[in-house]
Order: sequence, then structure tokens, then C-alpha cells
Amino acid sequence: MNKPKNILIVTYWSFSDALIQTYTLPYLELILKTLPPDSSLFLLTLDKDKITSSYSTKNKAIKNISIQYKSFGFKGFIMWGKIFLKLLRLIRKENISTIHCWCTPAGMIGYILSIFTGKELIIDSYEPHAEAMIQNGAWKKNSFAFKLLFKFEKLQTSKAKYLIAASEGMKQYANDKFNHSSENILVKPACVNLELFSFKNKKNKQLIKNLHLENKIVCVYAGKFGGIYLDYEVFDFFKAAETYWKDNFKVLILSSQLPNEINYLKLKSGLKPETVIVKYVEHSQIPNYIGLADFAITPVKSVPSKKYCSPIKDGEYWALGLPVVITKDISDDSGIIEDNNIGSILYELNENSYFESIKNIDFILKNTTPKELYKKIRLIAEKYRNFEIAAKVYNYIYGNK
Repeated sequence: MNKPKNILIVTYWSFSDALIQTYTLPYLELILKTLPPDSSLFLLTLDKDKITSSYSTKNKAIKNISIQYKSFGFKGFIMWGKIFLKLLRLIRKENISTIHCWCTPAGMIGYILSIFTGKELIIDSYEPHAEAMIQNGAWKKNSFAFKLLFKFEKLQTSKAKYLIAASEGMKQYANDKFNHSSENILVKPACVNLELFSFKNKKNKQLIKNLHLENKIVCVYAGKFGGIYLDYEVFDFFKAAETYWKDNFKVLILSSQLPNEINYLKLKSGLKPETVIVKYVEHSQIPNYIGLADFAITPVKSVPSKKYCSPIKDGEYWALGLPVVITKDISDDSGIIEDNNIGSILYELNENSYFESIKNIDFILKNTTPKELYKKIRLIAEKYRNFEIAAKVYNYIYGNK
């Protein structure tokens, strides 16, 4: 029997963040299945509050290491110093064999740890973060933050035993930016649990009654506004939909964003107050709420780096059979949606483009029964977002050791 293996998982997120709950923890379960019995995963999270994880009580093989987060600057520098020393001791004490990092910001500490300890490095969700921050307007190209992360992305690309990309396009990106061949680049999009998101979650009668959605055309958006996502443009789209469908249209926003920020965008667009419903719900309830919709929207900013991302929400929308309105050139998803006629592409961010997409959605909804639409789009989720894709990647990396 093979000896147990211990792996350090490095992330840049809070334990309560959806990126941990939906984009990390399910994959850790898959990794564990490839490892010998009694193996452990040590999960680093950077938490903005002092609430620590209780996840270890559910799966004792996943042990949360919670560090209080400090923003970039002197306090952030001290935080990373403490993290480095703490993880260095952990690697030695627990005989860690692999440092597995989620995204390149977390990969910075993983890279340094790998250099100091000689442990193998794996970068998961490998996509361009430094250039994305430039393109989103968060950083300047001559800023220290950009230069530092971009340099570390090059170093990680060269050092990692495996790079797990979110889309096929990252192979060309790594070649163009870092002169790196694609031999050790595997592709794993943001997958979805197809058992949790299914037909049983469609049009929950009690929720429809509670939210007064009877006989309404409902557009759902699960996420935040700003940053990598559009903000006022999304509400202008909602206003166009309200103009088109009149009182028959409703927007359901599932978000943890501050209500006053959403209210500002809503007021600026001129939407009627009753058109928009904003809810913050636990992730376990997300399938039932997304399932109330007739179509969804993915308003990622169409900047060059987003060709290499993989929106989690698209897999969830598809698993529930929803047509999706999406901006152009987003991962492989914009092409999938257009090629399969399962939504509409926003080629421009103006009123004419909004109405064109709305009319496309209206045509789809009028000419396909809900059950036919579910079956058609569900197949897309099964093909492109099935957890079996991720399972094969992790089995390739860890299964034969």
C-alpha cells in the first residue's frame, strides 16, 4: 500500500468566499480520491474576519489554516512574512510533498516555498492575473504591484511541474508571454456539480410565490458588479429588457455586494424599484434561486485576458438549462453559446446591442419549450463543465504516485 501524502493548498481567498466554497473545496475532494488513505490536505485561507473554518469537522482530511488578511502594503508585507515562516514549518513538520496553489497571486508564496524547500509546485486555475488588473483599470502598467506579479507569473510558469489552465488559450498565452511550451499545461474549466444543479431546482413554486414571479420573464445574475465585471452597463441592459417586456420582466440579483452600491446603479439606470429583486442566499440555496430564471447574464468585461478565464456561473446556468447573455470573447464560453444558439452575445455595450440580445433571448424562449431548452443546454454543461474533466486532470497528476 502506498504511503499517505500530504499536500499544501495555497489560496488568496477567505474561507467563506464563494471561490473557496465552489471553486476550491469540491476539487480538494477530487484530489483526495486520488491519494492513498490517511493523506491530508492543508488549506491556507486569508480571512478578513476572525471566524475560522469548521470544515475540518466535515472532512478531517482537509485542514484549514486561517490567516487574518492584511491588504497590500507594510502590513501585507508583514502578513506574508508570517505566512511564509508558518508554512515553512508546516512543510517540514507534516512532510508536505507538493505545494498546490490556486491562481498566480497565491502562486507567488508557493513559488518561494518551493524554491526554499525543493517541493514540487503546481499552479491551478492558471490564467493571467497581472495583465487582467491592468486591463480592468485597477493597476498601472508601471506600478510595482503589476511588475512584481507579472515577474512571478513568469517564474511560476517556468518552475511548476504542472500548470492547470482554465482554458485552452492559455497554452498560446504561455508561449507568447513566457516562451513556454504547453507540454505540462493541462486544461480544467470551472466545473459544476451536476447533481446539485439540475431540473429539480427549476421554478420552485414556493419561491416563485414568495418573490411574486408568477408569469414573469426572469433574468438572473449571480455575482458582483465592478472589478472584472461590468456595472452600470448591466443595469442599462436590464432597463432595455424592462422597456421590451414591460411589467412582465423581473431581475433577480444574487449577490453579497453592499445594497447601497446596487441601489445606486439601479437608480442611475431608471429601472422601476419593483423590477429588481436583490437577495443574498447561502450557496446551498443558489441552485433553487438560479432555477427561478428564464435566462441569465454573465457581464464579464471583454478585455484580452478574459479569453483565458472560466466563469463559474456559466456552468451553473447551463446545468439549469438557462440561455445566457454574455459579453464577447469570454473564455471558450462566448463561442460555445454562439455556436450552439443557447443565448446571445453582447458585441457592443449600447442600447442597440442590448435590444438585439433581448430579442434573441425572446425568440429562444418563445420557440422552445422549457423542457426542450433544459435538455439542450444541460448537455452543454455535461460536455464542458462536468467534474469528470477535473477528476481526470487530478488523477493524471496525483493518481499514479
